[in-house]
Amino acid sequence: MNDQIFMSMAIEEAKKAKEIGEVPIGAVVVLNNEVISTAFNLREKEQRSIAHAEILAIDKACQALGTWRLENATLYVTLEPCPMCAGAIVLSRVKRVVYGATDPKGGCAGTLMNLLQDDRFNHQVEVVSGVEEETCGKMLSDFFKELRTRKKKNNSN
Repeated sequence: MNDQIFMSMAIEEAKKAKEIGEVPIGAVVVLNNEVISTAFNLREKEQRSIAHAEILAIDKACQALGTWRLENATLYVTLEPCPMCAGAIVLSRVKRVVYGATDPKGGCAGTLMNLLQDDRFNHQVEVVSGVEEETCGKMLSDFFKELRTRKKKNNSN
């Protein structure tokens, strides 16, 4: 039940991203059933390739807790983490990742590869996929459909 509640919060973060023209991805870091940080994509707004929701949420959580180790934390994210975010998750020792939609083009929590559970690393992460998958996936597909429609319209003018 808690996974749905915290994923709903991540979805609300994703909506904030969409409102400012960002890819709608949101993330929430939870420790002991308490929200430590929230974030959403800011890559376009800040023109920083690393401004993904997961990276921003992890960074805020580390600042809030005063440590780079998020050993008992759970990260909720609306889209399966990419290689960069998966690396940050492993390096920050997040215990568990719960994500909504799979990412067939960049997912590194089981779709293209599974960096989070690769036993060659010194830390592995518990992964739960598909929580609120339909809602998360629809939000992303609707966003990209709208983007393509706008581009077509602008190109025809």
